[in-house]
Amino acid sequence: MAATELYTKYARVWIPDPEEVWKSAELLKDYKEGDKVIQLRLEEGKDLEYCLDPKTKELPPLRNPDILVGENDLTALSYLHEPAVLHNLKVRFIDSKLIYTYCGIVLVAINPYEQLPIYGEDIINAYSGQNMGDMDPHIFAVAEEAYKQMARDERNQSIIVSGESGAGKTVSAKYAMRYFATVSGSASEANVEEKVLASNPIMESIGNAKTTRNDNSSRFGKYIEIGFDKRYRIIGANMRTYLLEKSRVVFQAEEERNYHIFYQLCASAALPEFKTLRLGNANYFHYTKQGGSPVIDGIDDAKEMEHTRQACTLLGINDSYQMGIFRILAGLLHLGNVGFTSRDADSCTIPPKHEPLTIFCDLMGVEYQEMSHWLCHRKLATASETYIKPISKLQAINARDALAKHIYAKLFNWIVDHVNKALHSTVKQHSFIGVLDIYGFETFEINSFEQFCINYANEKLQQQFNMHVFKLEQEEYMKEQIPWTLIDFYDNQPCINLIEAKLGILDLLDEECKMPKGSDDSWAQKLYNTHLNKCALFEKPRMSNKAFIIQHFADKVEYQCEGFLEKNKDTVYEEQIKVLKSSKFKMLSELFQDEEKALSPTSATPSGRTLLSRTAVKPAKARPGQASKEHKKTVGHQFRNSLHLLMETLNATTPHYVRCIKPNDFKFPFTFDEKRAVQQLRACGVLETIRISAAGFPSRWTYQEFFSRYRVLMKQKDVLSDRKQTCKNLLEKLILDKDKYQFGKTKIFFRAGQVAYLEKIRADKLRVACIRIQKTIRGWLMRKKYLRMRKAAITIQRYVRGYQARCYAKFLRRTRAAIILQKFQRMYVVRKRYRLMRATTIVLQSLLRGYIARNKYQRMLREHKAIIIQKHMRGWLARVHYRRSLKAIVYLQCCCRRMMAKRELKKLKIEARSVERYKKLNIGMENKIMQLQRKVDEQHKDYKSLLEKLTSLETTYNTETEKLRSDVERFRMSEEEAKNATNRVHVLQEEIAKLRKELHQTQSEKKTIEEWADKYKQETEQLLSELKEQNSLLKKEKEELNCRIQDQAKEMTETMEKKLVEETKQLELDLNDERLRYQNLLNEFSRLEERYDDLRDEVNLMVSIPKPGHKRTDSTHSSNESEYTFSSEITETEDLPLRMEEPSEKKAPLDMSLFLKLQKRVTELEQEKQSLQDELDRKEEQALRTKTREEEERPPMRGAELEYESLKRQELESENKKLKNELNELQKALLEKSSPEVTAPGAPAYRVLLDQLTSVSEELEVRKEEVLILRSQLVSQKEAIQPKEDKNTMTDSTILLEDVQKMKDKGEIAQAYIGLKETNRQSLQDYHMLNEDGELWLVYEGLKQTNRLLESQLQSQKKSHDNELEALRGEIQSLKEENNRQQQLLAQNLQLPPEARIEASLQHEITRLTNENLFYEELYADDPMKYQSYRIALYKRMIDLMEQLEKQDKTVRKLKKQLKVFAKKIGELEVGQMENISPGQIIDEPIRPVNIPRKEKDFQGMLEYKKDDEPKLVKNLILDLKPRGVAVNLIPGLPAYILFMCVRHADYLNDDQKVRSLLTSTINGIKKVLKKRGDDVETVSFWLSNTCRFLHCLKQYSGEEGFMKHNTPRQNEHCLTNFDLAEYRQVLSDLAIQIYQQLVRVLENILQPMIVSGMLEHETIQGVSGVKPPGLRKRTSSIADEGTYTLDSIIRQLNTFHSVMCQHGMDPELIKQVVKQTFYITGAVTLNNLLLRKDMCSWSKGMQIRYNVSQLEEWLRDKNLMNSGAKETLEPLIQAAQLLQVKKKTDEDAEAICSMCNALTTAQIVKVLNLYTPVNEFEERVSISFIRTIQMRLRDRKDSPQLLMDAKHIFPVTFPFNPSSLALETIQIPTSLGLAFISRV
Repeated sequence: MAATELYTKYARVWIPDPEEVWKSAELLKDYKEGDKVIQLRLEEGKDLEYCLDPKTKELPPLRNPDILVGENDLTALSYLHEPAVLHNLKVRFIDSKLIYTYCGIVLVAINPYEQLPIYGEDIINAYSGQNMGDMDPHIFAVAEEAYKQMARDERNQSIIVSGESGAGKTVSAKYAMRYFATVSGSASEANVEEKVLASNPIMESIGNAKTTRNDNSSRFGKYIEIGFDKRYRIIGANMRTYLLEKSRVVFQAEEERNYHIFYQLCASAALPEFKTLRLGNANYFHYTKQGGSPVIDGIDDAKEMEHTRQACTLLGINDSYQMGIFRILAGLLHLGNVGFTSRDADSCTIPPKHEPLTIFCDLMGVEYQEMSHWLCHRKLATASETYIKPISKLQAINARDALAKHIYAKLFNWIVDHVNKALHSTVKQHSFIGVLDIYGFETFEINSFEQFCINYANEKLQQQFNMHVFKLEQEEYMKEQIPWTLIDFYDNQPCINLIEAKLGILDLLDEECKMPKGSDDSWAQKLYNTHLNKCALFEKPRMSNKAFIIQHFADKVEYQCEGFLEKNKDTVYEEQIKVLKSSKFKMLSELFQDEEKALSPTSATPSGRTLLSRTAVKPAKARPGQASKEHKKTVGHQFRNSLHLLMETLNATTPHYVRCIKPNDFKFPFTFDEKRAVQQLRACGVLETIRISAAGFPSRWTYQEFFSRYRVLMKQKDVLSDRKQTCKNLLEKLILDKDKYQFGKTKIFFRAGQVAYLEKIRADKLRVACIRIQKTIRGWLMRKKYLRMRKAAITIQRYVRGYQARCYAKFLRRTRAAIILQKFQRMYVVRKRYRLMRATTIVLQSLLRGYIARNKYQRMLREHKAIIIQKHMRGWLARVHYRRSLKAIVYLQCCCRRMMAKRELKKLKIEARSVERYKKLNIGMENKIMQLQRKVDEQHKDYKSLLEKLTSLETTYNTETEKLRSDVERFRMSEEEAKNATNRVHVLQEEIAKLRKELHQTQSEKKTIEEWADKYKQETEQLLSELKEQNSLLKKEKEELNCRIQDQAKEMTETMEKKLVEETKQLELDLNDERLRYQNLLNEFSRLEERYDDLRDEVNLMVSIPKPGHKRTDSTHSSNESEYTFSSEITETEDLPLRMEEPSEKKAPLDMSLFLKLQKRVTELEQEKQSLQDELDRKEEQALRTKTREEEERPPMRGAELEYESLKRQELESENKKLKNELNELQKALLEKSSPEVTAPGAPAYRVLLDQLTSVSEELEVRKEEVLILRSQLVSQKEAIQPKEDKNTMTDSTILLEDVQKMKDKGEIAQAYIGLKETNRQSLQDYHMLNEDGELWLVYEGLKQTNRLLESQLQSQKKSHDNELEALRGEIQSLKEENNRQQQLLAQNLQLPPEARIEASLQHEITRLTNENLFYEELYADDPMKYQSYRIALYKRMIDLMEQLEKQDKTVRKLKKQLKVFAKKIGELEVGQMENISPGQIIDEPIRPVNIPRKEKDFQGMLEYKKDDEPKLVKNLILDLKPRGVAVNLIPGLPAYILFMCVRHADYLNDDQKVRSLLTSTINGIKKVLKKRGDDVETVSFWLSNTCRFLHCLKQYSGEEGFMKHNTPRQNEHCLTNFDLAEYRQVLSDLAIQIYQQLVRVLENILQPMIVSGMLEHETIQGVSGVKPPGLRKRTSSIADEGTYTLDSIIRQLNTFHSVMCQHGMDPELIKQVVKQTFYITGAVTLNNLLLRKDMCSWSKGMQIRYNVSQLEEWLRDKNLMNSGAKETLEPLIQAAQLLQVKKKTDEDAEAICSMCNALTTAQIVKVLNLYTPVNEFEERVSISFIRTIQMRLRDRKDSPQLLMDAKHIFPVTFPFNPSSLALETIQIPTSLGLAFISRV
């Protein structure tokens, strides 16, 4: 492809610029070969002529298309050169606020100088397990790649972090270590990962300092090896350090600081423990004040000191050692303040009692005199003698500083050594990941020995980097099987040889150091003589003889020779060291005791480091004989050795590179200095990587990606089924030069610039297609506009013509209407006159007739009232006489009967003592029954005769009333006729007189009226106009006021509603938060419990095997049942671990502190759980109270009958419970009192007696229920008799006082009152018919009187009703007392022998009946009818009781016979078989029941099992059960029903231990199953469903009213009777929560790999999203693709989940919650990946996401789950997709985005806008100004600053009560379950 094809008009290029490095320009005309000048136009509009180099004729580099700008990987750029790299980094850093970018295998990190929210634990979780190319560039992606390759390839890894000071190397290394600590965890409970992270603050405090370029610059290099075990969990770490900058201890440049630890000490000087150090302000000490900048903005040194001390404590450096460190450091500060005075030019002295030196000596524990002496003198040794020589002041100061540097270096090594010891692990290391944080290439105005060593190290690292990049390129080409040629790359081996080879710079430096009179000048001359003009990389400066220049890979650096020898020798006077060794301070002597054994003063001993066996690199160990020589090694030699060791380690690992870039020298956030950036890019090797990539085939496409991108360039006939061949055919047509591309096995490789050429062709093709589409659309729009205008014209014509026709029709209608109006007006006048005359005549007639009828009616009324008064008076006298006589008779009868009863009682007492009492009693009972039968017959006859009399009286009464009513009506009619006639005559006469007068008046007044009428007409018209105006104004004001009132009312209602809604929402949120906290604590508790189980298993494994016969159960050990066991009597020996009593020294070492911590944590969690449960109960109680309050505030809807029924039901329930309790006590008494031979548990006689006793108790309960039913019938009959006596049907308006008094029923009074009101309403219609004689007033007065009478009667009725209520309450109280008395008697009877029970019960019943008879006789003495009805009901009841007594006699006889038979059987068993049969055989052998005639019983919905069969039940029903077979073949929830039926039977037996044991075993069994098969969806779903069903059964049959509303009567009979299992319900609820959380985790693990691929990556709508050119990191080699998932895969998986849950019978509400949680996880994971992937933020991807979400919504509709809340969880994802698709230009768009994206946080919105990437050239990027506008609009929004959604969040689950309609007695147990040992009851 020729240059003329690319350098055409409008092509964009880069040209050099002295300020911006590179500038963008556009060609104004096509370039032709041979042109020396190119016409360009800069971006600011300035035209420019660019002259080409006449020698090279190299054209300016082309600019990449805008679509490629901002790529994640620089190798994805079509044109790979320096300006493209620089521009891409700038766009990402400035516009998108992205600090990380890939450059092939290198991660480029630009320091933002600002805290970014991209390092949280949510980001770590998002990158964990992801391929490196699938997410946006990040340090976590590099760390994940290293961790993954270590686990996959079993090869050690290294992460090399480099860059100049202030670029962020230390922070990047710190985040990489944090990632490993978070992802891998630790193999023990020693918190190794915390210790690894804790080493950072220590090393930063002693090794970092503020420089002009960085506030926290690392002044040493370090390599941290993080060790992992076979399960790839952190077990330890080891740290190596390189080249500590010791000179900083004694000297700091302007605006720089010493090491942080010194300033931290000065800031903490006021602490009491630091008083002895005698520290002060940092400006007081010489070593901390030289830089003049003791404070760093935003850093509190005192707080940093606290962090440093905490980290030391965590790493095992105790307080004493810490204080020792601080003593030494404080001593160094005081040593720096030691001053010298010159005595002469060659000697100096220290003043006596010099305070700084005194403090130094006190702190170091050395003698003042010795130290002061040797600071001013030195010892010289010759061959023959030694002598002491004084030194000058300058030499003394240098010696003091050298001593301070030496002490600090020793202390630094000591701390590093102790950190390594703390990080050392006893577990064998399997592999490691090394993190190298080392200085980058440095060049300053004055470069010395430190810069030389740093640049030497970078040369070595760059060589290793180049080799690795070249090797990867070669492997890629070989893997794809394409021919490749050797790529020429820069090899810096000559530069390395110049430095380290024989007679190299370091070699000559060491040689010069050995010379007695060696100097920097002589060494420089040796360098010039050896290398100048012999090595091209070595140069001499023109103006200096004490410097040299080396051509490094990054740049030329000039080094000043001054100080090289001194720094290389690093000399310290031995006499000063000896003084320090003799110190009384133990720690100081420790620093120097191993000096001769130390490898170097700057490298730590590799303590406890275990390398991988096949790549083991051991540090060189010193031989004993070489101690002195090793000590004399120079710094350069030591650094070269440690560097070689580092390179060996790195070469034995797989390296990963992080290059840190410093964007500016002023530490401004997000400010990019192009010059500084280019300088660092050249220095760190990024551009070299680009050059190597560009020399080969930098652009690489898979065949599918290439086909998807360039499908538009193909015709339909060119598309073949073979994608590879299709791509080959297309490329052969488009690119003629075959050297520009190569076809690999899976990819197509392109030379640099070819992708841009293809993009240009594609854009041209799309542009032509776009023009064609625009042409067609515009023509269609114009045609549409013409048709619309034509249609509008026709419509206007139609409406005009219609209007004219309507006007003519309107004229015709008006003329016709005028005629009709005239006709009807005339007719109306005539008809009105006629109606007036007719009305007057009718009024006259009605008045006359009414007057006559009223007179007649008054007369009849008076007669009728007199008769009624007489009747009532005579009746009252007769009744008074009757009552007196009746009362006297009754009193006599009572006296006589009492006397007779006393006699009878004496006889009965005498007879009771005699033996023949029972015989006579039976005879007396028969006589009494016959007498009672006769009395019943007689009273029945009396009742019939009374009824006949009552009916005859009622008929006669009705006939008489009908006659009276007819007479009254007839008289009323005649009276009305007479009144009408008289009134008519008078009215006619008066009307004639009036008419005559009116005739005269009208004639006389006619003239005046006509004149006045004209005037009045005018005045009225004026008044009308004024009134109309005022009226209109008033109406307007009224309307305005109404509107205001309505608006205010609406506002008030809306505000109240909003407040209510907000309060309810807040309460719901609080409740959900409490639930979430409780469930999270429950989850944490379960995790700790599992951890405890694992630890216990480990401890059991560590304990040796016990000897047989010496096992015991540890009483203090708590099994995993402890949480659910509420009785100390239950001990499951098979679940408890067996331990042996052995001496403590034989046991494995157990960390008791850890065990106690776990125990303490468990108790704290239990307490917190209990408090949360109490709070939840309180809130539920409050909710119940509010509900009950609301119900109480409603008007009561029940009457007295319902209240009575409820009281009766409560009484029945209480009696039933008491009887059952007494029966249970009786059973216990039988067990205790009977002889052990006969009643031993398991004996046949014992079982038979129990069966018979239970049958008798059941029959007694039935009898008791029948007695209670008789009572209720008696009450209902009593209430039914009353209305018959009180019927009265008078509802006319003429009701009288006497008739009102007769009405004793409230209903009749109310009915009469309503009838009066209706008659009054009817009379109101005829008011205008009455005349003015006052009759209306009379009627009104009469109504008022009747109303008063009715009110007084109502009040009296109310009082009587209240009295009746009081009487009924007293009766209820007496019945309760009677009930208690009866129960006491029943208890006494049960203690009697069986023969006396029946007779005693009959006697008690007879006495009770006689008492009731006497009571009711007194009660109904005034009302004989009620008493008679009561006697009839009583006789019926007695007859029924007699029948029951006969039945009971029969059953007693049967029972006696059966007891005799069983007594014989027992005797036979005692004689014949008890000696030969063991008790176990008796229990297990089935007993053949005796053939006793018994009534067959129905099943009670219970299952009986033996206590010994409980483990077998749990094993078959829980542990070995296969969920799939149960779900398909049996009813849902069958195991839960079976378990509950077993619990019911244990409850029925009142066996506390059996109930608790079964429930505890069930819970533990479910836990074991879930622990064993916890990853199986079917298992977890099955047991979640069954646990919930078991929980619902415990609620449904608990006996609580709230849970019994939906039960059938039969189900209510199955309720638990003896135990309240509310505690176990809570335990089961907690277990269900744990299973639900486990199910969510299982579903999440299954869906997690599908979500990103199916929701984001897969193209559901083919061809919508274009594929951009991929980079090297498009697909990482970490994990091979196993097939991509699609949206259909997700939907199929959801269908599987839903069908499994439905098959298992899970509650619908619970299914909704599971689906909601699943959709939340899907939405959260998709959104998080979208926020971390720039390549996914495009318009087309937004369309794909919205389509995918619509498919998920369709699935919800199909499953009827739209109301589950799942759709709402996808709202953030939907809004993010909408945000990708909406316009993003104007302020209106910004306002729309802010209102639309209410479910997204501000950080998420800004992140999506920053990441938005156009896929095609027609799309536009989001401008920075628009993003800032969005930020300004959203600044008041209060939302979370967190960027990612919490994908691990689990909504609090609730289990709504769901009762079952299945009857327990109908459940059949299938044989497939293997539960033949249980039987239905």
